[in-house]
Amino acid sequence: MIRACLLLLCCTFFTYTGLRAQRVRISPANEAALRSQQDSLQVLSATILRGRDEATRQQANDRFIPKLVQALKTPYSFDFKFDSLTTVSIQYPADSTFRIFTWGLEQETSFYHHYGAIQMRTEGGELKLFPLFDDSDYMQNTDTIAGNKNWYGCLYYKVLQRRYFNQNYYTLFGWDPNNIRSQKKLLDMLTFKDGQPVFGGPFFSFMEDTIPKKTRNRFILEFKKDATISLSYNPDMDMIVYDHLISESNQPGKPSTFVPDLDYEGFKWKAGKWVHIEKVFHDALPQGKVPVAEPLNQKQKKMTKPRTAEEINEELQPKPKKPKQ
Repeated sequence: MIRACLLLLCCTFFTYTGLRAQRVRISPANEAALRSQQDSLQVLSATILRGRDEATRQQANDRFIPKLVQALKTPYSFDFKFDSLTTVSIQYPADSTFRIFTWGLEQETSFYHHYGAIQMRTEGGELKLFPLFDDSDYMQNTDTIAGNKNWYGCLYYKVLQRRYFNQNYYTLFGWDPNNIRSQKKLLDMLTFKDGQPVFGGPFFSFMEDTIPKKTRNRFILEFKKDATISLSYNPDMDMIVYDHLISESNQPGKPSTFVPDLDYEGFKWKAGKWVHIEKVFHDALPQGKVPVAEPLNQKQKKMTKPRTAEEINEELQPKPKKPKQ
């Protein structure tokens, strides 16, 4: 009995020690050094976004990259959040096996060039980093499977993890300001093959559409510059939901005229692929009832919980007053 108790105490001690070691991996001295480096990075990242001209922004970017790499070389830097870098997107998957940094630099032509890096979590705290080189301006075909050296550059705002046949698939939600006429939102799939990142693949299926279309390696929505659209994961519906787009000037070949029409499409994860859903909502309007009394304010649309036009209009109706007691 005594030996059993001693064994239990020893196991508890070593388990607690192991958990404590896992939680506190970055030393106080290294954390203080990273906070100091973060302050310098914050100033440079703000200049990259708001610099008065392209030369100023590019110079800040050229200084920012080596300083960021130097900071990431700090042992266990993965545990440091860099949460003061508000103009740089830092996204983590659910399993926290990596994080991805992305940011953009506006050029004088109003086009954007993107920069990024994937930092892998390592057991020993050493740096394992994959720089991302934006090749989107030179792609003849955007529906590609690519590595980190010919990346379709954008700013990522969400990573959604899925698992199929013992392999992890990471869906990346991205935004590209593009140019003066249009902007883009996109879905890209990130996988790892032999330890190397792979972007894209035959994961976006349209085979269940009324008229089946070719499976895509990457899903891109291009739309009018001042339009507001949603492309997000809806946890209640367990699917990706996005705005259906139409040309406001009846020019279907001109994406810079595309705007949302208050209908929604989506993707459902099935057997290792995102399968396209042509129409998310199938509400029929009562006979004689108009769909929308007046154009809806785009700001009233919710990214994660899209609603039908009827639901929005109902919310806008004045509430009946309660009778006095």
